[in-house]
Amino acid sequence: MKRVRLLAGAALALTSAWALAQNAPESLLPPSFNEPAREPQRAAPAAPRAAAPAAAGAAQSPAATPVVQPLPGATAPVAVTVSGNGTVNTATGQLTLEQLERLSPDDLEKALGLKPRFDIPPAARRSMDQIGLIDESEGGVAPELLAGQHASLVRAALAGNKGALVSRWGHILLRRVLASRLDAPRQMNPADFAALRAALLVRMGEGEAARAVVQDVDTGNYSPDLIQAALDAYIATADFTGICPAVAIHGGTRKDAQWDVSSAICDAFRGDGAGSLSRLDRAMGRGTMPKIDILLAQKYAGAAGKARRAVTIEWDDVKEMTPWRYGLAIAVGLTPPASLMKDAGPRYDYTAATAPMLGLPARAAAADRAACAGVLSSAAMVDLYGQIYAQEDITGEWSDRASKLRDAYVAADAAARLASMQELWNGAPAGDRRCSRLVLTAYAAARLPVDAQFESAAPDLIASMLFAGLDRNAARWSSLAEPGSQGWALLTLASPTRDMVENAVIENFHDDDSSEDARKSAFLVAGLAGLGRISPDAAGNLASGFGFDLARQTRWTRLIDQAATVDNPALVALLAGVGMQGDDWKKMTPRYLFHIVSALRRVGFDAEARMIAAEAVARG
Repeated sequence: MKRVRLLAGAALALTSAWALAQNAPESLLPPSFNEPAREPQRAAPAAPRAAAPAAAGAAQSPAATPVVQPLPGATAPVAVTVSGNGTVNTATGQLTLEQLERLSPDDLEKALGLKPRFDIPPAARRSMDQIGLIDESEGGVAPELLAGQHASLVRAALAGNKGALVSRWGHILLRRVLASRLDAPRQMNPADFAALRAALLVRMGEGEAARAVVQDVDTGNYSPDLIQAALDAYIATADFTGICPAVAIHGGTRKDAQWDVSSAICDAFRGDGAGSLSRLDRAMGRGTMPKIDILLAQKYAGAAGKARRAVTIEWDDVKEMTPWRYGLAIAVGLTPPASLMKDAGPRYDYTAATAPMLGLPARAAAADRAACAGVLSSAAMVDLYGQIYAQEDITGEWSDRASKLRDAYVAADAAARLASMQELWNGAPAGDRRCSRLVLTAYAAARLPVDAQFESAAPDLIASMLFAGLDRNAARWSSLAEPGSQGWALLTLASPTRDMVENAVIENFHDDDSSEDARKSAFLVAGLAGLGRISPDAAGNLASGFGFDLARQTRWTRLIDQAATVDNPALVALLAGVGMQGDDWKKMTPRYLFHIVSALRRVGFDAEARMIAAEAVARG
């Protein structure tokens, strides 16, 4: 497929220097952008200092020649000399033998200069090209799509996204692109590109995907940004020993408190439990981190080796939850107080929904938010409740809910199955929790026969199926979807056909629209216009009549339209993610929805465009 690299002089609101690149020799960028930034290079290792020639007539030293031991991955030989008085010349200065004996293994390696840059042999090191998890043949995007884009554009699209997206399907699409095997922009260090992607995945609540991305880079190639992204990914997955290879190789590159405590934890799991706890005690005395953070680290480190210590965790004086505290708490088997978690935000639910160390009820409670966000699929939700149903020791609310889900699949008659689904839907408050229940019942809804007696439930059944992408199953209900009804609107947007829609039917929908500010009607018009199912003139007239404007342009709309014009799916997905930021569909405007749906459709993400448009009306 022909791919053209985009150049644009327009700057997005996130940065003053956004630009796209082009395959053609002619550049459309301002002159200053025509000079590509230098390729990032590693500093060349310093050549060993030559010994100064002895002065004429000077007495020759009787000291023996220093022992030189070349190390795998080392850039230069390391020389260690011992003077006559027992002082050792090390990479960090002169130390006595007694001082060396008191050093931890990690500090000893640093002192003697024994830290190789790589922890794997040269033949096993991986290329820095096409970092990621999903190949194009597995559903990822083409690896070269961002290689020709200007680094400032890609950086702004990734760093400027806070991670919370209004759309479940937008989240799923963005996660897929971020996890794809991609070449870095030519003006960006591949390690920094991986860091930007992993950091955004962490902000999206996709800790496992972020951890997999950073693990696709050899630790010796980590940049400072990738070290931080890796640390955040391991914290998000409660895997505090995962960062230990980076600590071992890059330990001296950082001096902050979190890094020092992480290093102490790694010491414990390398066999130096006493030294680890001693370092943590010193950190507690210096007050480098809040007391609760050090205590949780001590409890985690104390689980390794023989230097076990009873650590009491008290939450009384803790005012807020942080990813560090939450990750350590669940890693050592603690349940953070409900008072702290009440206002902690959905990110912790996204972590809990996939945390294997938590109990099934805790994961199911978190899944009530994670599924609507796109973190969990319908199949994953069903598997979770299936495990709950199979556990005889789980009783009460969660057992009852699992039984209702089973009835939604296998109850004796269709009416009973629908009744079970409705109990699940109506048992959750409106918003993301009810949306998650609709995701949970998607396959049960797909099994329900089309029957006129279920017409009143058709909009919820259709929405449930569409939240899981079951558009063909949902289309069976078109005979019960009265033109102008919500069921009709969802099916019209989700249908893969390109039939044009009459204005009169849309106006009928608007007349019955009870959503705030007729938001669903506005999203319907924007979605249909983006999918090309109403003419531009009709879209303009309807938008004017409903009180909004689709024609006004912004820097962002021009960029995403231009990215679609040159057929760059990866860039369109990144820009769509920028435009979909927010924690509620109230944050989405019809104009932005129109440009997102239109751009996605034009670059081949037709299914995602249809699902996002339908989701907007279902949740608007």
